[in-house]
Amino acid sequence: MTETVTADTRDTRQRILDAAEGVFMACGYDGASMRQIAGDAGVNLAAGHYHFGSKEALFQAVLNRRLHVLNQERLRVLDELEAKAAGAPLKPSQILDAFFGTLLRMAITHGPRGQTFLRLIGRTLTEPSEFIRTALSKEFADVLERYKAALFRALPEVPKEEIVWRFHFMLGATSYAIAGIDTLRLITDWQTGATDDDLERLAPRLMSFLLGGLRAPLPAAPAAPQPRGNVRNRRKKP
Repeated sequence: MTETVTADTRDTRQRILDAAEGVFMACGYDGASMRQIAGDAGVNLAAGHYHFGSKEALFQAVLNRRLHVLNQERLRVLDELEAKAAGAPLKPSQILDAFFGTLLRMAITHGPRGQTFLRLIGRTLTEPSEFIRTALSKEFADVLERYKAALFRALPEVPKEEIVWRFHFMLGATSYAIAGIDTLRLITDWQTGATDDDLERLAPRLMSFLLGGLRAPLPAAPAAPQPRGNVRNRRKKP
């Protein structure tokens, strides 16, 4: 009896997590409701609150289920690359593939569920909610520090501040690209034949774009600010 109850409980939690993943992806955190999630999971509203307590806790559980695994895999891949390099700096392409390529491969491997989570991550990274920003900061803290350090070593000629800016732009480009291809359809008038789950076509193009941005020439130094007014325009004292 205990084994049956445990299995039923595990199945209910899994169904709620699966449903929540899809609802959060489609509606965002603020637009999602526990009632809608429970309905999609085929359980009553009380079950959602029983297993997770609140929408905030449920969202955290959705992130932890895959995002934590993803970031641990990113660290494992980076550890493996650095061990093989035996102290030498990694190539920028290796670092980007380890960080962004691991995300894309995970989504492809897990099929539709992986693609749903991929789009959820794309949307979540642009969510304004303070709770989400705090949750993501904690989850990404270690992995981002490791990858920034690897990029600093790989590109010693590029100022660290510039690398941080470029990493920020790469995260933004990736978030936008994986959140959906509606804009691609709009600007191409459907000529690409791309579909929302066409990651095999998206992945190499995105990786090439990111690497190009990382290797781009440094921006020109900003011009020195001009002084306010000049001597000739100043009023002479009577």
